[in-house]
Amino acid sequence: MPNKPLLARLVSSKVASLLLLLIVSSWLNANPQLPAGETTATRLAGKHSFSQHAANMTLEQRMDFNLGQAIFGKLWVSSPSSTTASDGLGPLYNARSCLNCHTNNGRGQPPKPDTASANARSLFLRLSIPPQNQQQQALLTSGKQAFIPEPVYGGQLQDQSVQGLVAEGQVTLNYTFQTLALAGGEQVELRQPHYSITKPAYGELHPQLRTSARVTPPMPGLGLLEAISESELHNNVAAQKNHPEIAGQLNHVWDIQQQKTVIGRFGWKAIQPNLKQQNAAAFIEDIGISSAIFPQGYGGCTSTQSDCRRLPDGNSEHLGGVEASPLMTEVLEFYVRTLAIPPRRNAQKPEVLAGEKIFQQLDCAACHRPHYVTEKNAHPLLASQSIWPYTDLLLHNMGDGLADEHSEFLAKGNQWRTPALWGVGLTQLVSGHSQLLHDGRARNVQEAILWHGGEAESSKQQFMALPKHQRQQLIHFVESL
Repeated sequence: MPNKPLLARLVSSKVASLLLLLIVSSWLNANPQLPAGETTATRLAGKHSFSQHAANMTLEQRMDFNLGQAIFGKLWVSSPSSTTASDGLGPLYNARSCLNCHTNNGRGQPPKPDTASANARSLFLRLSIPPQNQQQQALLTSGKQAFIPEPVYGGQLQDQSVQGLVAEGQVTLNYTFQTLALAGGEQVELRQPHYSITKPAYGELHPQLRTSARVTPPMPGLGLLEAISESELHNNVAAQKNHPEIAGQLNHVWDIQQQKTVIGRFGWKAIQPNLKQQNAAAFIEDIGISSAIFPQGYGGCTSTQSDCRRLPDGNSEHLGGVEASPLMTEVLEFYVRTLAIPPRRNAQKPEVLAGEKIFQQLDCAACHRPHYVTEKNAHPLLASQSIWPYTDLLLHNMGDGLADEHSEFLAKGNQWRTPALWGVGLTQLVSGHSQLLHDGRARNVQEAILWHGGEAESSKQQFMALPKHQRQQLIHFVESL
């Protein structure tokens, strides 16, 4: 090359550099050690590992992210207040801020047993009854409503209230225990939760009451799950038809803004279609804050709770006639959408690689699908990303052990949406506990596996029959995600 013109050499050098950059970028985006592609957080950050922004975010976007983070942590106050941008709490509610429930953006946990005076904090108790007449049955059949709420207490028990009003009641919890025998003589104790409502303040609960306990899920990576195309979800349904025991299905839910039925993908039973509606539902149900999607200023007060409805609300004309203005909900949505997944840990350790093979052999990947490429027309930060969430976003019959009687849209009481596994190994670091599943009954990964039933019964039985060292290898793999 010494006789080659300088300009040609420079051009060749730039082309080579560009090609190298493209190759490296492609490798990074397809690397399962970076589970969220280019958005993967650059590092672990201790207990704040779930509170980092997408790594490909610009400085200007970080300003919006920080503003959304402030809204997420905002402590709302009751009305009237001199701070009109922060009033409207309740009147009945479960928490004063999003962060109260999603501590460090992590996973919630159930209350300690037999603590009737303590708030459930990061666990919510959904309430419903069977349809009582043709009108209610028609409402469910239309697909416009997920379930029939308890007539006095509504669809969720609120265990806190503003001054001058009595909270609806308290959630109490106790456990019964059973022991399972695994191969090699290991004994594992599983705990079955039993919930009850004490001190109901607004009269008797309906005799046909159905309840369903839900802990708050971890927050990072939600925007990437939203960016998975609907065609991929339909592909998941089709692919599982080749599995005789697995029959995942999509939930079809009501999109309030579009006024039509669409695919659900958020929540333990996939009852929300997108993050905008998910956020708005959490605002109104958990904090009692109105927004454009749910504009009622009385929060979760039912029509029978007259004292609750008479209290002043924080709906303000300068905020768009609601308590959380469109600007607030917009920056909050950006924040929730762009929370980053941390990088994997220990991915190349021999026991982790061995566990990954077992994960495939036990057919865990049939529901916990490892890999997707997000849609090209998604948010620019999230588009065309190679991601490894380990979920199919479908509903599955998980057996009688995990079932309750509470149905939501098409999701029956024994059906739960497959949770994403990315970040699960950081639960202890971020949340200060290791409790898993929709109600936190499992105290570790092994217990979570052993609660699998229904469509996952065969995989669970195979896990139980493995030698102990192989069971540990599988657990090491899951904890590396």
